[in-house]
Amino acid sequence: MDAGKAIFETVDKLRQRRTAPLVLELDLTEGLTEGPPTDPLTAVLSIRKPRLSDVLGGLRRARTDSRVKALVVKIGSNPIGLAMVQELREAVTRFRASGKLTVAFGETFGEFASGTVPYYLASAFERVYLQPSGDVGLTGVALEQRFLKGALTKLGVGVAMGQRHEYKTAPNTFTHDHMTEPHRESTGRILESVVDELVAGIAEGRRLDPGKVRELIDRGPFIGAEAQEAGLVDGLAYRDEVYDEVKRAAGADAHLQYVARYAKAANLRRLPQPTAPGIALVHGIGQIRTGRSGRSPLGGGGAMGSDTVSAALRAARRDDHVKAVVFRVDSPGGSYVASDTIWREVVLTRKVKPVIVSMGDVAASGGYFVSMAADRIFAQPGTLTGSIGVFGGKPVLAELLERIGVTSELMAEGVNAGMFSTSREFSPEQWQRMNAWLDRIYDDFVGKVAQGRGLDRDRAHELAKGRVWTGADARERGLVDELGGLEDALAAARKRAGLAEDAPVRHFPKTHPLERLRGPESSEDKTAALARVRLDAWGPLARLSAELGLPAAGPLSTPWLTIR
Repeated sequence: MDAGKAIFETVDKLRQRRTAPLVLELDLTEGLTEGPPTDPLTAVLSIRKPRLSDVLGGLRRARTDSRVKALVVKIGSNPIGLAMVQELREAVTRFRASGKLTVAFGETFGEFASGTVPYYLASAFERVYLQPSGDVGLTGVALEQRFLKGALTKLGVGVAMGQRHEYKTAPNTFTHDHMTEPHRESTGRILESVVDELVAGIAEGRRLDPGKVRELIDRGPFIGAEAQEAGLVDGLAYRDEVYDEVKRAAGADAHLQYVARYAKAANLRRLPQPTAPGIALVHGIGQIRTGRSGRSPLGGGGAMGSDTVSAALRAARRDDHVKAVVFRVDSPGGSYVASDTIWREVVLTRKVKPVIVSMGDVAASGGYFVSMAADRIFAQPGTLTGSIGVFGGKPVLAELLERIGVTSELMAEGVNAGMFSTSREFSPEQWQRMNAWLDRIYDDFVGKVAQGRGLDRDRAHELAKGRVWTGADARERGLVDELGGLEDALAAARKRAGLAEDAPVRHFPKTHPLERLRGPESSEDKTAALARVRLDAWGPLARLSAELGLPAAGPLSTPWLTIR
């Protein structure tokens, strides 16, 4: 009898849970991941992080779900890039417009250090709460550039570097001891554009005059009580107090559920037929290089492999159930050849079905190269894009080696066989070859920009010269088409393909375990798009090696600037 009663009570609790009001929860303490894990190592590293697409999809569905009463988000100190923050703000603003409560809670926004971008995210919520011991680090945005020329000179290291053109400033770290005027101009404009967006967003969210927000930025950072007095937060409270208030507002029997879990449960309830027409979502994340995507177990971040991304685009192109492709790009560039390989697959796919690009935090240099042939390009106002240019060269270690007593002898067959030896300068003839290579890449890049974006070549050159633009400035100049995020790109893809607003989205390529085990039959097989763990010899120094122009990256690269 007792066992029957226990079963009845359990069933009753489950029934009540299925019908009780929901408070959706999002914990950003560990940040967000861009897409599904591409290799076993990434899967382990991202196990605690929600996926951006799940969060966006969950909030979109929740807008029309009568059970969902509120959203509460814990904003942590783990930095999230500005463009991703703007995607989250859009999703929160639309959720809030449906009449549901939105609450942001932070233990601190910066802990008396820079916390402008996390607070910018919080300002999109109806209510903002701060732990009593916390602070609001609303201080503005700073981009600091260090120059190594003086140190390298003292060490006896020279740098033989060429660039196209004056705004391609990545080599300046090693060839100058100060900002050039083009460098200062482009960096200053990036700061102006970003701060304009931050001020406008905070002013709208907190119902403050933009001039007042700029005044507050110049007064920050703020101790908790000061932030409340200035109207930056609604109250000082601990987590338990905030969550209790949200639950009371949602209903006595309301329960919490993570947004990502809510999204996955909703997807399971309405699993589309495998043959249902839909959208393919292909991710291109990290430094661009030849070969397969993946990351090193030694660190240094992930890589966008041309073989992997090209195979995914081919698989989507040949799948009759895929009616359009959304290509999500978050990359500072890398190899010219690998970028061109992916560009070609975008061109071929576009001939068959629409291709829409959604840019993440950065899609510059090679990241712009792989994007520019799409039918439409979406970027956030804070996306860093453009950087249409090229650089290349080598360090010259002759003087350093001499100082420390190292000698070398070079024997070669072929005049230029030792061209890239770091123990000697380029000869005049070798500089001619280097400049011919740089000119060839730049001319090809600008020509394809003009072709893909419908621009006059002279106009494309004026917008190029290696200059980095924010998404807002890039749209004004025709380098991107729309300001918006992944959800906007998916909606545009559905519309172009003539699909319903809820047509399914499939991460491409999706394979089952047996296909993964047996391996690809050929390079045309969709399992050829699977990533792998990369044994990158540079490990945690991979980004530094990329900025030095060493082989791990390539000539179409821009420094990975993340505004946080």
